[in-house]
Amino acid sequence: MSDPSPNPRALTESMPPPEHVRVHVQRSLEEDLGRGDLTAGLLPATQTARAEVVTREAAVLCGQAWFELAFTLADARVAVHWQAADGELLEPGARLCQVEGPLRALLSAERTALNYLQTLSGTATRVRRYADAVAGLPVRILDTRKTLPGLRREQKYAVRCGGCHNHRMGLFDVVLIKENHIAATGSIAAAVALARRQVPPGVPVEIEVESIAQLEQALAAGVERVLLDNFGLGDLRRAVALNKCRARLEASGGVTLDRLRMIAETGVNDISVGDLTKSVRAVDLSMRLRDDSQCLS
Repeated sequence: MSDPSPNPRALTESMPPPEHVRVHVQRSLEEDLGRGDLTAGLLPATQTARAEVVTREAAVLCGQAWFELAFTLADARVAVHWQAADGELLEPGARLCQVEGPLRALLSAERTALNYLQTLSGTATRVRRYADAVAGLPVRILDTRKTLPGLRREQKYAVRCGGCHNHRMGLFDVVLIKENHIAATGSIAAAVALARRQVPPGVPVEIEVESIAQLEQALAAGVERVLLDNFGLGDLRRAVALNKCRARLEASGGVTLDRLRMIAETGVNDISVGDLTKSVRAVDLSMRLRDDSQCLS
């Protein structure tokens, strides 16, 4: 992987609100702790310790806020000192952070904290591979709604950390007219007209088409965005030529990492990829108490 670290402002803008993070992490802690950590409870309540987190593989870091909050919600006295930032490419063996505070809290919150950091870093790392594959081309790689249940906002943030872009957050912020909507309204023209009558100004409207003939109908209806569903490379090139820059074209369906650059080279504006967020492998991270932890007792 190369290291085109994302713009800090873009990460700030895509970061979920603090209250969302707090509620999400609190729920995850309660899921794990239940009535209390029976094993950590065997240890002295007054004992403190220091631990460090390292990565065993190359990765893009993501999830600092969730990781840190898991510890501070367990005990406000825990402090996390970071040696890396979200969006940063890490080499194997790199130290991410140091965590210090009451030993019970460190052990009780460890799994919840690492679950967030490993999963979101795994998402960002996968995303970076897609971003690298189209480096130098004027195309955006977009995520989809194919996210892990309950982690929509988290994974959308991870996509930005990995260097790609967000599509719609959900069904509430963009109109995307698909085949069943077209069937229900009778035609592409009718569906577009209905959207224009009912959708508030400023809400993006996009329509999905499955053939060149449907693309012609969508362009005739004056839509601003068209999703080209499962078009082959030849049809993608024909769609770009037919479009003549009238609408923003998005390729989707059957997109794999090995085909990504070929799809991008057809001239489409965007490529949406469900694989960015639905096929996640957690990054191999390790948190270990330091040998000098006893001196903090």
